[in-house]
Amino acid sequence: MSSTGSNYAPLTATELGTLWMEYQMDTLSMRVLEYFMEKAEGEESRTIFQSDYKNKVEHIEAITTIFQNENAVLPIGYTENDVNKGVPRLWDDSFDMMYTRVMAKVQIGFYALHSSMAYREDIRSLTKRFTADAQETYDQTTAFLLEKGVLARPPYVSMPKEVEFVDGKGYMSGFNLLSDKRALNTVEIANIYQSMESNILGVQLMAGFAQSAQEKETKQYFTKGMELSKKVVNTLGQLLMNSDIQPPSTWTGRATDSTLPPFSDKLMMYNTSLLSTFGLGTNTIGAAFSLRTDLPLKMAKLAQDIFNFSKEGGKLMVNHNWMEEPPQAEDRNQLMK
Repeated sequence: MSSTGSNYAPLTATELGTLWMEYQMDTLSMRVLEYFMEKAEGEESRTIFQSDYKNKVEHIEAITTIFQNENAVLPIGYTENDVNKGVPRLWDDSFDMMYTRVMAKVQIGFYALHSSMAYREDIRSLTKRFTADAQETYDQTTAFLLEKGVLARPPYVSMPKEVEFVDGKGYMSGFNLLSDKRALNTVEIANIYQSMESNILGVQLMAGFAQSAQEKETKQYFTKGMELSKKVVNTLGQLLMNSDIQPPSTWTGRATDSTLPPFSDKLMMYNTSLLSTFGLGTNTIGAAFSLRTDLPLKMAKLAQDIFNFSKEGGKLMVNHNWMEEPPQAEDRNQLMK
């Protein structure tokens, strides 16, 4: 029983850390959704943004209550000072919904991971609810975009007629440049496609951030991010083309010509960091489930580029005092001094 009189044991370091990260993520989403709700061009899209926003508000209220019960200082996260709702639209209406869909995918991944790291019953219940909320947003945004005809579906393949087993080492060929590379299997296609889908949006997100950022360093950083997203799209797209599979493409979800920032540089940097972390994770998973030896090598090279980009962004955030520090373990050496 904790000192606060709660019926639960005190928060573990893991639970404190995951709740802290969820607070950062959800306050970021709230600021972006406030901007999207103001710019929404139809009642249906506005309703989806409002529903997601309501969930995030409830998440923050629940986390705040837990922190207060544990006598833990509340993080700052992202506030009304990080959003400028009165500026012109930075992306078209389709982008807003595509962004919300990709962020729901990111949040599903993080919440599900955090669910497996919770021990207290109330924290397990909370992260389960967070995951369900993100899944609801993913379902709503996907249905909306498909109905509007602006979301490219993954490729189709012929349905299997019989069960087959890998026969010989040739199935894993790809490292030898002189060998014929077999066609991609559906597991490999799925991982490649999802990474491409996120990076196609990433190109336009970074373009908008680059043209509206206030600091010279952040403008240059977002421009690097745009070029990195293009590299990922081109590299993975070529893999699909080599198996006669058409890569995804869209002519909507574009940045406008506005240069007025809807968000603070601090928020845009954290948003980029969050997506980079998610990108590293999906690349690692894609490499782990690839049976063609050339694919993990390509994924590893892209992962290294993403890691270096993310590391550079972290240094930039520290230099500008934009990186809030997570709760720390006690420094026993310092205490003994």
